[in-house]
Amino acid sequence: MSQHRVLILGNMDKPGVAEQIEKLRPWFAERVEVPGIHSADEPRWTGDKVDLCVVFGGDGTLLSAGRMMAGTGAPLLGVNMGKLGFLADFSVEHMQKHIEEVLDGEVQPTERLMLDISMQCSYGEAFTSPATNDVAISAGEPFRMIDLHVAQGPETVAQYLGDGLVVSTPTGSTGYNLSTGGPLLQPTLHAVVITPIAPHTLSLRPMVLQPSPPIRITARRVNPGTSVIIDGQIVQDLCDGHIVEVKAAEEPLRIIPHPGRHHFDTLASKLQWGQSPHHGI
Repeated sequence: MSQHRVLILGNMDKPGVAEQIEKLRPWFAERVEVPGIHSADEPRWTGDKVDLCVVFGGDGTLLSAGRMMAGTGAPLLGVNMGKLGFLADFSVEHMQKHIEEVLDGEVQPTERLMLDISMQCSYGEAFTSPATNDVAISAGEPFRMIDLHVAQGPETVAQYLGDGLVVSTPTGSTGYNLSTGGPLLQPTLHAVVITPIAPHTLSLRPMVLQPSPPIRITARRVNPGTSVIIDGQIVQDLCDGHIVEVKAAEEPLRIIPHPGRHHFDTLASKLQWGQSPHHGI
């Protein structure tokens, strides 16, 4: 048996995932050591070092797995059992076909920027979390315009008046950032994009910045329902005077790319990016 240690993570609430993992259990056992099978939304991994995490689910499951494994350096291989499969790029069959190449180092992981998010209020630090895709601040009820001041180091970046903003990693640029009018970033760039949500001033456009020094977002005037949202999955209330700090994580996210396609192939196939319009119905 191989000495490689492979952790299996999955969205156990998604139909078919637990059954598929159970079906593959003997196949894994013949090839690698499996230290555990876990739900991808568990707290940070504190077990022994693993060589690979195979993640069963969809893109949301891989985002959860990214936060769970943050700081460990373990690469993630996403097996798509959802709809889009933009990050979870492998089928079960392709995972089985290529896993030996991955473990032998013939397929190298891509390194992606992750973020560390902390929120401070008058009594000190209240909340911290890694972010794989993005951190968004959303106005919430009663849906009045909110006022956010953004600074980086000693410099003011902008005052954002509107429904909020999204601070996205390059990996997350195809998500909420894209839907709010932000640009697509090559996933291996070391940069973040700040995209306003329904800005009061139409000249306020998305900005691409280095993530260092940390970006500080001060809530000057927000609504009772205003929230800080991590990867669309973790929600914290934001109040007047709270400060959200966004900085680059020390360890990158490592994702195993599908050896049969590159990033622009995935953009074209999943998002119909850069393709000619189809004629007819």
